[in-house]
Order: sequence, then C-alpha cells, then structure tokens
Amino acid sequence: MVKRFNTDRLEDALKAAWQGKEKSDCIWWQGEWWSWERLEALITDCEEKLRVSGFGRGQRIAVLLPNSPMVLALSVACWRLGGAIAPLNARTGAVNLIDTIKMLDVNAVVLTDEGHKKAAGEGFPSDIPLVPSPLEGPLPLWRSRQGRPECAETSVIFSTSGTSGLPKAVVCLHSNMLGNLAPIEEHVPGLLDEDAVFLNVLPNFHTFGYNMAGMMPLAFGVRQAVVPSFVPVDSTIKAIEEAGVNRVIAVPTIMAFLLGALAKKDHHIKGVTHVITGGDRLNVQMEARCREYLGVGILEGYGLTECSPVVAVNATEADKKLGTVGRPYPDYQIEIRDREGNLLDLHQEGVLWVKGPSVVPGYFRDEKNTKERFRDGWFNTGDVVQIDADGYIKIVDRATDIIIVSGFNVYPQEVEAVICAHPAVHAAVAVGEKNNVAGELVKAFIVLNEGAEVSAKELMSYCRERLAHYKVPRKIGFVTEYPLSPAGKILRRELRKMKIEKQ
Repeated sequence: MVKRFNTDRLEDALKAAWQGKEKSDCIWWQGEWWSWERLEALITDCEEKLRVSGFGRGQRIAVLLPNSPMVLALSVACWRLGGAIAPLNARTGAVNLIDTIKMLDVNAVVLTDEGHKKAAGEGFPSDIPLVPSPLEGPLPLWRSRQGRPECAETSVIFSTSGTSGLPKAVVCLHSNMLGNLAPIEEHVPGLLDEDAVFLNVLPNFHTFGYNMAGMMPLAFGVRQAVVPSFVPVDSTIKAIEEAGVNRVIAVPTIMAFLLGALAKKDHHIKGVTHVITGGDRLNVQMEARCREYLGVGILEGYGLTECSPVVAVNATEADKKLGTVGRPYPDYQIEIRDREGNLLDLHQEGVLWVKGPSVVPGYFRDEKNTKERFRDGWFNTGDVVQIDADGYIKIVDRATDIIIVSGFNVYPQEVEAVICAHPAVHAAVAVGEKNNVAGELVKAFIVLNEGAEVSAKELMSYCRERLAHYKVPRKIGFVTEYPLSPAGKILRRELRKMKIEKQ
C-alpha cells in the first residue's frame, strides 16, 4: 500500500486523481484538448476490446506506437484486467523486434497501420496477432493468443534497446511505479501544482518518458501535452506554446536540440517553471542557455529503469548543486560498495547500491541476470558516485565506462568536462581504446561550436595543462553528431569502434 495514493494499484490511483475533473482538460493532442471524460471513454473501449480478445489476468500485450492517447488508454485498460503492457520502439519495427516479442510471450502486438503493413509484408509470424490501431482509437477487434500468465502485480515491462540478441526486460510492478511517484510531490515543490502542463515527448518505450512524462501527470490529475515525436523540433516548440507547457521533462540530447533551435531563431519561450533532465549526464554549460531561452534553469536528476526510474533529483533552483543529480528520494536506503560488493563509507567514491519500494523485483524470466544485479532487495546500479556531506550525489561514471590507463582509473566525465570548457567545443565524449603497453588509452570525439575552429593538437595541449598526463586524450576526432540509442543516449560502444588516425 502506497500512502500518498492510498492504494497499491495504478488504475485505482488514476481513478481517484480524476474524480470531479471529468469535464476538465486532460491531454492536449494534435492541436486540441481532450477532457478526462473523453480519455475515460477510450480506456473503457480498449478494456472491452481486450476482454473480448481473451486478454486477462497475468497476460501481456506489446505496443509499438508513438506517444498518443492510445498508449495511455491501453495501459490503463490492461491494468483494469489484471494484465501488463510492454511498450517497444515503433521505429525499430515488429520484425526486427521479434526475438523480444517472443521472449515477452505477449498475447498480441498493437501497432500503427503502417507498421502492420510493413510487418505483414516482411513475414511476421502468423501465430502472434498484429493489431493495427489509430493513435486516438478505437481499437479493432481481434483474437489473442494465450501467453503463460505471470504475476498480476506487473504493470509495465520495459525492454532494453537492441535489434539483435535478447535484451533484458525489466518487470515493473504497480507498487514500484506508485512508490516512485509518491515522493516527488514533496521532493520537488511546485512541480505538480494544479496549473501544471507537462510535455510528454520522450519515447514511451523508455521508463523516463513513460513513467514521468506520461503516467505522473495522470496519477496527480494534471494536464499534459502528448507529442508523438520530438522531430521536427519546430513542431515540438509549436506544441509547447499552443498547449501552454510549463513543465519540461527531457533527456540532455533533446534539450541540446531544443535550445539549439531556439537560439538559431533567437526565440524565447515564456511560462516554463520546471525543466528536469535525466537519462544521461548533463553538460552543465547548458544551464545558461536554458535560462536564456526558457527562462529557468535545469534540475538534473538520475534514475534507472530498475528503479522505476527516479533515484535522485535536484529539488529547487535555490538548493540545487550544478554537476550533481541532487539528493536521493527519502524512501531509498543507500550503500556505497567497491567493485567486489564490499561495503565502503558512504562518502567514499564507489559503486551505488539502492534499496526501496520502487526497486523492481528483477528481469522477466531471467534468473541469471537478476542474480547478478539484485541481492536481498538491494540493486547494483553499476554507477560510480560520490556523495557529499549534504547528501548530494555526483555521478562519477558508469563502472563499465571507466578507462584504465597503466593501472590508473580515468573517468570519462572528468576528461569531457575539461574539454567542454574550451570555447570552441560544443560537446565531447571520451572513451577507451585498447593499447598493448598501457592497457587502454583515452580517445575523445568532439563536436565544435558552429563556426569555431580548433585543432586536435591544440586541444591536447589544453588538456595537458589541466589534467594528469595519463588522463590526456592521445587521439581526438571531430564529428558533427554522435551515434545515439533510440532513447537518445550516446552509444559509447560505437565510438570505441570508430578509428582515429594516430596523433
């Protein structure tokens, strides 16, 4: 039972949040506001169609749809029947995700008409029903296959990105999601005031977008602008202004594109009170540009899918510490351990382990990976952190991203921060490259500011003046963009493969 919501089921929490609001604005979609009553009508229709199809308790349905009323409605309908939803990346396509879909053992796959035609033409297996659906409904009728039932407390299953091999699938319970939503009202004062209008543009197959930009406004009975895709950026800017968005939930990549587009036109958006980022590290130099074009600074947070997702976030403009992800939610127990799992002092640098109501039970039908990351209710985040005397968390780096040069640890974030301080540099990513003598050497990929010029040699000299010798990049390459995951994270593994001529 989650105290804030007085229930342990999402569908009950949502129903309570909407009570008395039936005629009020709920979601902005394609230029018009839907009332809570209209969304409820779509949910009811989805629930009936699911029931007739044979979908029931402990079952799962896969959804390959962009952000839309249908994603929200189908989620609630699944929960009312005791089932779960598994959102997947629509752009990847059903055929490329067939291994994931089979692993999830779903009753059916709901997708766009275009996605349906493409999958059918590419030979998608006939034993898994494909259900084409308009983004605002209604669902058609179909007959589900019967997957093996699982825990009826499961609300959402989030799968890691990828088109080859079997990804891990995170089982998120109703209590996990409610446990993660409950503290945010007090933790970030004013975020969920009645005048809030959230931007729901992050992809729904990612926990940050689904939970925090989609479900959080529904659970607290506030409005949201549902935007199917961030690109073209001008369309997102138009939606922000037309819907009166004043709460922006975003990843750093989206913020960089949004602020870049606004700067290019010298366009300033008024009325925004909160900008919260997560999902990847934030370049603190973005703070000034955000203040200039959105009128407010950035509250950086941190989370993981396995934590449903928020672990920590800077609470207010007055109390935030740039370069940190703020303090953890009070419901978490926190430990710092070394790489072997041995307990360290809380303020020593080490790997962050967390325990709390929003930590999920494990991975879907995957005992091996569950045992590797979860121990006695504790979850190994895999992130190396420092916690200061005030309890603010600084993410030093992913344990897997640390570069080891001649036995010394090099944290990419430190190298990147130094390079980004150069006036010609817009962004920098440092990765390790294998070396027969040192084990690894540092190489960096740079995106320059528009119209700026600087050589690799000049940047290396700049780094030598500011970093220990073993931390200085031995190779520097210039790129116009970084390889990104569908969720907008920089793919460091791809950069490690990229060659740079010896310098």
